[in-house]
Amino acid sequence: MKRLFSILVIAAITVLGAYNLKAANSANTMPGTIVNYVQDDEEMAAGEEAEEEELGFHQELKKRFIEGGPAFMGIVLLCLILGLAIAIERIIFLNLSTTNTRKLAQNVEDALNSGGIEAAKEVCRNTKGPVASIYYQGLDRADESIEAAEKAVVAYGGVQMGQLEKNVSWVSLFIALAPMLGFMGTVIGMIQAFDRIEAAGDMQPSLVAGGIKVALLTTVFGLIVAIILQIFYNYIIAKIDSIVNDMEDASILLIDMLVAYKNKKRI
Repeated sequence: MKRLFSILVIAAITVLGAYNLKAANSANTMPGTIVNYVQDDEEMAAGEEAEEEELGFHQELKKRFIEGGPAFMGIVLLCLILGLAIAIERIIFLNLSTTNTRKLAQNVEDALNSGGIEAAKEVCRNTKGPVASIYYQGLDRADESIEAAEKAVVAYGGVQMGQLEKNVSWVSLFIALAPMLGFMGTVIGMIQAFDRIEAAGDMQPSLVAGGIKVALLTTVFGLIVAIILQIFYNYIIAKIDSIVNDMEDASILLIDMLVAYKNKKRI
């Protein structure tokens, strides 16, 4: 019995000694461990800051767009997509409608002097663009009289102008609609923020800061969409004005050519 008790005492002393040794080692290494933890936290913080710095414009824009909520942001994005689709279609159409007016007028005049009205009409058939179409309509009425040809040119010029301006009004609608939707989202967000203040009974910045930030994001994106579409709209209008000026100059030149052709035939 005494031997068993002695064995148990020795075992207990051994276990306590091992525990004290482990505790001492832990105490010796604790400052270093704390330092390592602090260094790890600092490295993580530095990594997060670097990640935020590396966050590009597109990623930041995407992040803010998601924060704005799907309701008004989706409508604003739809305005951007539809407006860009119409604007790109108009730009392609206007570029295809642009012709070298001076070269066309010279070709028509040469064909008119060498082969008559039918040869000039054939040149217009083989040329694309509204100016060639106006030339063809004027030449088609040239056998009747100069006045009839002039009326045909003016009337068909209005038709061509309508085709050039087709769907452009939709782009201007989206330009006006996008910021208005953004302002509406901002107003609704501010109303919700004041409702939260009223419900809480206390003016706490943290209570409404998030809601106000989200509300203002709709206005920001609405203005961005309007600015982008406005640039395309101004380009389209400038292109239409250029083509219309070419049409007017070409119409005057065609009437002069027909008058000279008629006078030459009389001689």
